[in-house]
Amino acid sequence: MHERMNIGTDPYVLPAPQTIVGSMLDGKPNFMALAWVSRFTHTPCLMGIGVNAKHATHRAILETGQFSINFPSVDMVNETDYVGLASGNRTDKSTVFKVHFGSLANAPLIEDCPISIELELFKHVDLETHSLFLGEVKGTWTEDRFMTDGYPDITKVRPLLLSMPDNIYWSVGEQKGKAWHDGKALRDTLKTKR
Repeated sequence: MHERMNIGTDPYVLPAPQTIVGSMLDGKPNFMALAWVSRFTHTPCLMGIGVNAKHATHRAILETGQFSINFPSVDMVNETDYVGLASGNRTDKSTVFKVHFGSLANAPLIEDCPISIELELFKHVDLETHSLFLGEVKGTWTEDRFMTDGYPDITKVRPLLLSMPDNIYWSVGEQKGKAWHDGKALRDTLKTKR
């Protein structure tokens, strides 16, 4: 048996979706690379992002109450990394991507991203250096070429992932199972043993 060890307080979380958050900053589209994103509830569908209070995106979301979460493909590494490196406080990033809008005027959506979600701010939680922005999903945008059987197909989307704190971009591997399904036999076996 291998001995487990504590590697510190900056945990290695296995790759998470690398996204690009869109906002309207001083009347122009603004974009920021962000991997601190998660779904929190189903109805209403709330998603949360963690944004440093010093970022221009932070100010833009507070001012407009809207934002987007765009999921780039692995083909968009350079553009994604660029909007993470260039600060919206000093750089106009409004022309980096072709944009469109759904029902929200202050949530720019990236045309080249396989999936884009528009959100209205539901709740803002101040933390020490960052804020948690919970947004209610108002629309999810994609194209038929990224769908299979009515759902986005991960093999067609080819999402970009990020691991931290080593800061490495990854792609998705092969399918290994089906959630809320593959554990049923074990569940049933353990129930009968009680």
